[in-house]
Amino acid sequence: MRFKDRVAVITGSGQGIGRAYALEFARQGAKVVVVDLNEENAKAVAAEIQAEGFPALAVGTDIAEGASVSAMVARTVEEFGGIDILVNNAAIFATLKMKPFEEITLGEWNLVQSVNSTGTFLCCQAVAPIMRAAGYGRIVNVSSSVVMTGRANYAHYVASKGAVWALTHALATELGTDGITVNAVSPHGIVTEVPRETITEDQWDSILADQALKRRGEVSDMVGAVLFLASDDSKYMTGQTLGLDAGLRYT
Repeated sequence: MRFKDRVAVITGSGQGIGRAYALEFARQGAKVVVVDLNEENAKAVAAEIQAEGFPALAVGTDIAEGASVSAMVARTVEEFGGIDILVNNAAIFATLKMKPFEEITLGEWNLVQSVNSTGTFLCCQAVAPIMRAAGYGRIVNVSSSVVMTGRANYAHYVASKGAVWALTHALATELGTDGITVNAVSPHGIVTEVPRETITEDQWDSILADQALKRRGEVSDMVGAVLFLASDDSKYMTGQTLGLDAGLRYT
């Protein structure tokens, strides 16, 4: 119960990895706020948590819209009295179509940036005053191994996750004096129940060949690292990015 009485806001937690975070935070004592653009999904995950006997709140939120994020934060504070942990998990990824960067439209580019990078920025900005006032906070952002590999035909996604990596370092510097840590995880090759059309079986073979661990990543491979960064086990870490990449070779 290392998160007893802590309030954890987890974006994009209506399915996939975010759902797994929400469930495990709750099992370890946190009051969990399930945040998702799909409010019905958020309610379903919150109901799962409540069925196990833990407190949870579902809030339908468009993290790309400042007003929506502010409303989510206000609702959380009203319900639970504060915010101790923010996990910026929400992103556009599985539905993206791979294409040469010359074929990415401005609309596609802006949509990916608005959710993946601006959404992370807006959520951090909204919780910062609450954490500053408490003199405590844990922010965990989700970047990606593609920032280092520069994966082809994915320029909009690579750029958005590079912005998350950079923002993590900037905010760690700004928020550290208030007792707030800001770290990130950089996952690679994680498989969830959410369908993906961006990797063929031949591509998987190539990906696994570049890994030290010759298997696809599982949701459980992410959960422990994120909970570590959100806990006091990592209280002397900030501005760091943990590579959850199976020993991927970057060159």
